[in-house]
Amino acid sequence: MELVRAFLCVLSVFMSLVSERFVVLAAFSQSMDSDFTFTLPAGRKECFYQTMKKDASLEIEYQVLDGAGLDVDFFISSPSGQLLFSDYRKSDGVHTLETEDGDYMFCFDNTFSAVSEKLIFFELILDNMDGDEDPDNWKEYVHGTDILDMKLEDIMDTINNVKSRLGKSVQIQTMLRAFEARDRNLQESNFDRVNFWSVINLVVMVLVSALQVYLVRSLFEDKRKVRT
Repeated sequence: MELVRAFLCVLSVFMSLVSERFVVLAAFSQSMDSDFTFTLPAGRKECFYQTMKKDASLEIEYQVLDGAGLDVDFFISSPSGQLLFSDYRKSDGVHTLETEDGDYMFCFDNTFSAVSEKLIFFELILDNMDGDEDPDNWKEYVHGTDILDMKLEDIMDTINNVKSRLGKSVQIQTMLRAFEARDRNLQESNFDRVNFWSVINLVVMVLVSALQVYLVRSLFEDKRKVRT
């Protein structure tokens, strides 16, 4: 009975230490991402702002999912107003930059189109946004490391590696959904065009056939007057 109690005591100590380590290691969520889809009207420009910290990383990826030409103008400006990247009449693009403190502006410009609106998808990935935190702060929460035969650094590296790969998988799946949506819109547009021109050709063929029948019949009509 005493052996069982001792085993349960050791097990409870082990679980408390492991849970404490995983709570601390889970706090290292330095990467954030978000995606948006919006409609950009013809002749309009839409701008968005993202607040960044110094020595962080900002990655933006965009695609034009629907609209004539599947193209848009895009540019990014720094907090000081300096133009960092610019794309003209492109359907997609990816840009990564190291940031400083301030608000970054990125705009989508459809002023070159007078009639066609655009459906645009873009995704933001923010890295190292918790730069003010000391990466060694987790060590002050660790107690009795000699009880466990493990290295906390290895656990942290493994968890961060798994988290990074899961985040990359989510990003890839999001982009694949965006590609699928763009291809579906393109196919539906082509389907409508094919149906429209098929109807036009059918109407023309019917009119030409009727005209040919009329002309052939007019050749065999006897227009001479018969006296009785």
